[in-house]
Amino acid sequence: MANKKVIAVFGATGAQGGSVAKAILESKNFAVRAVTRDVTQPKAVVLRDLGAEVIKGDLNDEASVEAALKGAYGAFVVTNFWEHLSKKKEVCQGKMVADAAKRLGLQHVVYSGLENVKRLSGGKLEVPHFDGKGEVEEYFWAIGVPMTSVRLAAYFENFLSMWKPVKAADGDYYSLALPMADIPMDGISVADVGPVVSSIFSSPEELLGKAVGLSAEALTVQQYADVLSKILGKKVRDAKITPEAYEKLGFPAAEEIANMCRFYQTRPDRDVKLTHRLNPKVKSFSQFISENQGALKDM
Repeated sequence: MANKKVIAVFGATGAQGGSVAKAILESKNFAVRAVTRDVTQPKAVVLRDLGAEVIKGDLNDEASVEAALKGAYGAFVVTNFWEHLSKKKEVCQGKMVADAAKRLGLQHVVYSGLENVKRLSGGKLEVPHFDGKGEVEEYFWAIGVPMTSVRLAAYFENFLSMWKPVKAADGDYYSLALPMADIPMDGISVADVGPVVSSIFSSPEELLGKAVGLSAEALTVQQYADVLSKILGKKVRDAKITPEAYEKLGFPAAEEIANMCRFYQTRPDRDVKLTHRLNPKVKSFSQFISENQGALKDM
């Protein structure tokens, strides 16, 4: 460990950060400094046992960000909009890391970014959990930090929770409500992000200064429904819901998800081929559901 370059991994006990920390440790190309708010939690202990240096750090605390990045070659940075629902806060966190990375001379940051939909749509669409990350991406590049942005497709994991098929009131089937019309939507399992990021750190020359759209595959809502039907042995159909109807569903993020799907309908750049090259073991939706069908057993 002592003579390896250090990568600081923020959010190391979360889904993305945990996947990245483990993949980099497995590659044995770098030493991992796992940054988390609670160094005593079980996931932090697991990372320590795997050989990571685990340190306390908080994206709201400049001194701890500075300490986490000191002496590091690179960093993986992920922010969590859903924790506080504040685009402003997410932008502040991202810019603070960017400033510290610039000051300390980091040679490669991989940032979990997304498009600035508000800017790209000329203000017509707002997707705060995309827009803030887009602003941070732009800031990293503007101040000259060597950075690769990885833009993840929709998480397959969402089909186990907020996009879980719902029993139809009028029949023996389930409906999958996502306002995508018949346009394919890219997807990926969060667990498959780590090996991609590890590959990017191991051969930086190809993707430094670029944004990379990650996707395991792109399926229509009916194709997602067909996979669920086949594996779960239950009839699942595309609810054919429109974005307008979706935003009236009344749950807190309904409008945001509707706008995200409006943006997805424009087919933003997600590179299936490159994703598979960077992580040859990336799972298809079918493999993912097969491995996680227990999470849907109460359907």
